[in-house]
Amino acid sequence: MASHLDSNVIPPSRQREAPRAGLTWIGQSIKRVEDPRILVGKGGYIDDVALPGMAQAAMVTSPHAHARIRSIDVSEARALPGVIGVYTGEDLSRVVDPCPSFASPPVPQHAIAIGKVRHVGEVVAAVVAEDRYIAEDAAELVQVEWEQLPANVDIEAALEATGDAVIHPGNFDGNRALDESFSFGSVDEHFAAADRIVRRRLRWHRSSAQAIETCGVVAQYDPFKGGYTIHANTNFYNFIPFVIGGSLRVSPGELRIVPVLAGGSFGSKVFTHKIIIMTAGLARLAGVPVKYIEDRLEHFTNADSHGSDRLYDAELAVMNDGTFRSLRFTVLDDYGAYLQFGVGTHGNAMAQVTGPYRIESFGMRVVAVLTNKTQQGPYRGFGSEVTNWVMERLADAAAEELALDPVALREKNMIQPDEFPYMIPTGNIYDSGNFPKVLAKAKRLIDYDAWRRKVQELRREGRCVGLGVATCMERSVYGPTEWWSLNSRESPGFTLTSTPEGISLRLDPSGKLFVTLNSPMVGNSPETVVTQVLAERLTIAPEDVVINYADSQSGFNGVGPQGSRFTAMIAGACVSASIKLEERLKRFGAYMLQRRVESVEIRDGAVAVVGSAGQEKTFGEIALASSFFRLDFPDGEDYDSGIECTAVYDHPLSTCPDPERKHLGIFYPIVGHICHIVAVEVDPGTGKVEILDYAAVHDNGTIVNPRTLGGQVWGGTANGIGTTLLEQFVYDEEGQFTNPNFAEFAMPTAHEMPRSFKLDHVETPSPYTEYGIKGGGEGGRLGAPSALTSAIEDALSDFGVKITALPVTPPVLRGLIRAAEATR
Repeated sequence: MASHLDSNVIPPSRQREAPRAGLTWIGQSIKRVEDPRILVGKGGYIDDVALPGMAQAAMVTSPHAHARIRSIDVSEARALPGVIGVYTGEDLSRVVDPCPSFASPPVPQHAIAIGKVRHVGEVVAAVVAEDRYIAEDAAELVQVEWEQLPANVDIEAALEATGDAVIHPGNFDGNRALDESFSFGSVDEHFAAADRIVRRRLRWHRSSAQAIETCGVVAQYDPFKGGYTIHANTNFYNFIPFVIGGSLRVSPGELRIVPVLAGGSFGSKVFTHKIIIMTAGLARLAGVPVKYIEDRLEHFTNADSHGSDRLYDAELAVMNDGTFRSLRFTVLDDYGAYLQFGVGTHGNAMAQVTGPYRIESFGMRVVAVLTNKTQQGPYRGFGSEVTNWVMERLADAAAEELALDPVALREKNMIQPDEFPYMIPTGNIYDSGNFPKVLAKAKRLIDYDAWRRKVQELRREGRCVGLGVATCMERSVYGPTEWWSLNSRESPGFTLTSTPEGISLRLDPSGKLFVTLNSPMVGNSPETVVTQVLAERLTIAPEDVVINYADSQSGFNGVGPQGSRFTAMIAGACVSASIKLEERLKRFGAYMLQRRVESVEIRDGAVAVVGSAGQEKTFGEIALASSFFRLDFPDGEDYDSGIECTAVYDHPLSTCPDPERKHLGIFYPIVGHICHIVAVEVDPGTGKVEILDYAAVHDNGTIVNPRTLGGQVWGGTANGIGTTLLEQFVYDEEGQFTNPNFAEFAMPTAHEMPRSFKLDHVETPSPYTEYGIKGGGEGGRLGAPSALTSAIEDALSDFGVKITALPVTPPVLRGLIRAAEATR
């Protein structure tokens, strides 16, 4: 281990439930508990919320990327029958403060712009009316006088901007929000000693999650209590509601956020603070409950959830025998007009930046660039999908330059099974894995050697067929230090270190187990996971588990589904709560059986005498007695009525960054592994890519539910295919958003999916989480772009085409082919 990591000591495991064979419910493909009510239309989404006297809101948005607001005339809109009120940013600022910012230094953002707009689609006024139709009609009557300013679109040119082209002149001299360099280990020495330095300039263009449901809020202000009740399809409602309360100028006791089902998130609903603050403020100003749900154009242009938009100058230090020594890059990151999460996406990527390979050191310069576009937010992978792609592009380039087989090169550099836990140069660890086994299984699954022969045969027929391989990481169960570990040491911001997950359990006298979760359902399977883990731990039937959701006042710590964390974290909370519940059940059950607590056990949904059949009390009998027959038990608080408990599960393994940033600590250590192998054919005349065969092998530790994990991998892979072949938000030189609908922002359909998709798993359980569970919600998107890019480049190798930017749409590929033909 390199000396810069000496202070990063791995804490001992706190695992209580070791992975093992013979489990009853964990590992079974039970049907999703969530599905019945959703399939019959009884799920309860945001648009299902209707309050007495509720009004609807519509927005007036900026047609310009960068402009001063000279005046806003709302008189004609206010006069329209059915309009309750029309409100500008100044109006809203009477009742709410700016949105919270997690960047350091913070970049101020108002929910409705004041004085200036910084991207197309930014809200400049809001109409509240009796219905959405009237509100939309009134919004068209609002007159805004603009003074246009220079628009920053190009990521490199934005760094040179001065004068009126500076987006936040009161906060920054230019459009450079942050510029920090890091060196983890002996980077310069390793590069100096390398036989070869492989260099690539790589461009990852922006796209975003497009869930079936956009972001929405229903807000009600209570003037007597001075507080809000807010229904929202957001993830974060129970973790940091006080932050939203601060912007609303109320205490957490005056703010109640009620979760609803969300029609998908993929990161886009992690923290929808702006729409919550805006809608709540409108409800207070209008004096009525207000519903606002983004239309698709608003979600495209103002949801603050665009994905990564980066330019890399990347280098890999390699020896002539193919040994990787060091990795370094400079990355310009186009964050758009604001900086809500700082450079946290790079903290995320630093958890696995060197991939599955033994690389001794790593260096990075990250430059956060502000432009006149919608700001970035979480999107499945949250930056790690990009660095996976960069690492795999460099691995392919090294294989080509050294004339080595790309698979053999990867095998040579892979971390071996006996090296875990393995600490990478940034300080994060990989908890467990068997990377060669995953690769070997993927090769068998697709019949790799046969495909290599087939590729050559098809090429002799004149067809452009290629084979691509990617071996990537899937970090999971994040620790929050990633949000600030890359910030300036002088102003790191809010240096939080907790990301817990909580749960509460109550046994009803009928024997039903009532469970309250503190995190929402955003398309994942929280109820299914909890049902399986609790049924396993408490030896009860899944149908005896009843699940509900707390709101922000009745619940407690719960960060929710994001960063591939929820299954591992909620399983830990289930184990913690089960231990507490079992202690109470045994105490009451033992007394009812007239036995010592040490002589009873939990068995088949009952407290039973060890080694004696027929001497038991069911959970229902114990719950009934403890709830209604207090005088049958000894006096004292150990026998207070009821069988219930709450529990919070903290991160299973994390440490703080080194004060001098020699390393970033352990912050994302529950690490899965991915191997995707894909065969494609490219039509050189049209640029169309057809996926001929696809194999994906994932290692996500102990699998709780193969059916739901398979769905996550399938969906993530579809997501990654779209990222690679189709999806890009395109801005013109004036900052206009040019493809604001699904006809122009093309997403993959069933027609683009591989007809042959082979999925399998390797299970190397984590030694740190309960049952050895790892996360698995992002893996498909973390691997697919790298594998597909490699396959497309291989298919076009006769043309000498190099893929250095994504997406590679048909027009892009045609352009690359034409350019290559012109130089032949």
